[in-house]
Amino acid sequence: MTGSRPPQKDQTGPQPSAAQRLRTALSASRLTRAMGAHSPLSARLAAEAGFDVVWSSGLEISAAAGVPDANILAMGECLDVAADLASAVGVPVLADCDSGFGNVNNVIHMVSSYEARGVAGVCIEDKQFPKLNSFVEGNQDLAPLDEFAGKIRAASETRTDMVVVARLEALISGQGMAEALRRADVYERAGADALLIHSKRKDPEEVFAFREAYRGDLPVIVVPTTYHQVTVEELEQRGFAMAIYANQALRSSIRAMRETLTRIMRDGTTVNVEPELAPLKEVFDLQRMPQMLEQQEHYESLGRALAETAQ
Repeated sequence: MTGSRPPQKDQTGPQPSAAQRLRTALSASRLTRAMGAHSPLSARLAAEAGFDVVWSSGLEISAAAGVPDANILAMGECLDVAADLASAVGVPVLADCDSGFGNVNNVIHMVSSYEARGVAGVCIEDKQFPKLNSFVEGNQDLAPLDEFAGKIRAASETRTDMVVVARLEALISGQGMAEALRRADVYERAGADALLIHSKRKDPEEVFAFREAYRGDLPVIVVPTTYHQVTVEELEQRGFAMAIYANQALRSSIRAMRETLTRIMRDGTTVNVEPELAPLKEVFDLQRMPQMLEQQEHYESLGRALAETAQ
């Protein structure tokens, strides 16, 4: 409405921080669901769909930049994306921070930087730097246990409020369940707030076995990329705290874009694909165009009223 005041934030009292909301989600009785994103647009789509958390995905960010997921991008490049996601949505953002972008000093700098820019949590994996995507054949060697425990302790003592997740890669590297459990115990004592157990098996039995054998108190997170048949109900029943759907949005967009571009090139017209495309109104809504125009009209109207009183 012309001249109306733009919607104001609720000022009824102190609001919980993004990190506090992420902690609450991890301790909830139901499974928390996180969706991978690499841009504010994809983050808004995830929040719009109802996901509880946005995962600032290292794979998606690397793919969007056209480079391998192998620590090719610097910390600052990944941080800029994660901060943009946090600014774009109201749900907490948990950032994939690979193996911490270097040694313990890099981790200290990383935690301070990510927290200062509104990211709710960081996830660090116990592989050597530079890391390679866990689903690629190649060097998946683990970092020495004492070295990674030092990174987790440094992260937990550096943060003010941020959630620190320790990602266990022992099952990915072939080191086995005993090593995964040994490391889980050490990382818990080092100060981690949650554990992420990663597996590339095509069924969930390996992560189920870890969850049953783990006797610690931390929430346990899974990434059901390869064991995609597992359901939310099954993960809840097994006692997991969160499932991260880390790359499905990116993968679906690649297929959709490739199909659309191929058809336009083949047909020499867009008429055959238009019914399948999102209308421009949806794009404008995701850009927050209506809100921009509303606040523009409000302040221009206010400015006119002030100018009139001066005449």
